Amino acid sequence: MLKHCIVSSIVILLTMTAQTAISAPAERQVTLSQAIAIAMEENHEIRATKSSLLAQKADVGIARGPLLPQIGFEQRVARTNNPPGVFMSKLNQERFTQTDFNIDSLNHPGPITDLQTMVTVDQAIFVGKALVGLDIAKKEYAAKGEDYGRKREETALKVTQTYLAIRTAKEYVNVTRAGIDDAKEHLRIADARYRNGLGLYSDVLRAKTAVIEAEQRVVTAEKNLSVAKKGLAILLGTSESLDIAPDEKLDLPLREMDYYQNGAALRKDVKALQIRHDNAKNGVRLAESKYLPTLGVHASYQLNDQNRLFGTEGESWWLMGVVRWDLFDGASREYERSKAQHKQAETQEQLRGLTQIVSFNITEAYLAAEEARKNTELSRAALASAEEGRKLVASRFQNSLSPVVDLLDVQLNVDHTRANVVARENEYRLALIRLAYESGTILSELNAK
Repeated sequence: MLKHCIVSSIVILLTMTAQTAISAPAERQVTLSQAIAIAMEENHEIRATKSSLLAQKADVGIARGPLLPQIGFEQRVARTNNPPGVFMSKLNQERFTQTDFNIDSLNHPGPITDLQTMVTVDQAIFVGKALVGLDIAKKEYAAKGEDYGRKREETALKVTQTYLAIRTAKEYVNVTRAGIDDAKEHLRIADARYRNGLGLYSDVLRAKTAVIEAEQRVVTAEKNLSVAKKGLAILLGTSESLDIAPDEKLDLPLREMDYYQNGAALRKDVKALQIRHDNAKNGVRLAESKYLPTLGVHASYQLNDQNRLFGTEGESWWLMGVVRWDLFDGASREYERSKAQHKQAETQEQLRGLTQIVSFNITEAYLAAEEARKNTELSRAALASAEEGRKLVASRFQNSLSPVVDLLDVQLNVDHTRANVVARENEYRLALIRLAYESGTILSELNAK
């Protein structure tokens, strides 16, 4: 009976395990290049910035509109007994006769219906503010394009940081699991010594506590791994469960300082501000253009009829040139020009400040990368020393030459040093990525399009 129960329990356990494996969604593995490529198409911030760019492109068309022919169509239906209105309508319909000059007919005309069809064409010949406005719209579109490029670089940075966070979290999981194995081995030794009358039961209890603490560290590491994976999925604009490709080489070279400083001149946000500084000069031109006259041509073709829409009882046309010159507008133009000049000075100072900040950030990031590289080498040396020390203490404990406290302390030091190596290696990779981002070379460094 007992044997039957055991067999049944094993079958149930295997069935539940198989069902769990079947129901658990499979995680799609992506390389860093694939993750960046997906983010460039699906990331919500990039898509929003792209929509903003396309909206600015439409503004170019809007600014060009006043310079192109303006064609209109109009259909009017009017009925009136207003003497000038009746007089004009009959003339337009070409029905005016000698009898319409009678005084009584002029003063008390009968009501008349006028169906008027008109096509108009207006063409600007010179409108200074429209020409400058078109140039402003084009330059802002170019600046928006650079903003879009910088958003792509920023997204590549976030994806890479999250990708490395997943990799680091996985390494932490491995480190903490190794810590469990070591803690269980210590517990085994302590228990064996206690059973053989060579150790204390308190040593067994301390070793059990160390195993539990090691298991808690695993739980925390696995939680951090799950959070990092979710963060990557959000950056890639998907709810799909994702994982990183195993054993992918992600180390970037640390180049000479001049490489990064020279690349800063092509940084997208710097170029965007340079374009906007040029556009601020156009703002001055726009204000000054209001001192100039505008020239244009107006043409119209008109049909009039008393009974039919689009009727042709009468037809006429207009062709005229128009010159308009605002001689005084309450000094608004003077203030607009002064405002534009101050805006130009503002963007010039912003550009100078941004250039200095970029140079400083590159220098800081470069020094941080060098520091992280050196700390990585030192942490590896410290791990080798810690592991050697653990072996010595473990041997002494097994031979009753050291208490269990020494063994637990040295194991805790090894676990900490292992985690420190993982953290330092990750910090170095992140420092290189940040350096590439600050210099505007991140996409080329990652071979991302």
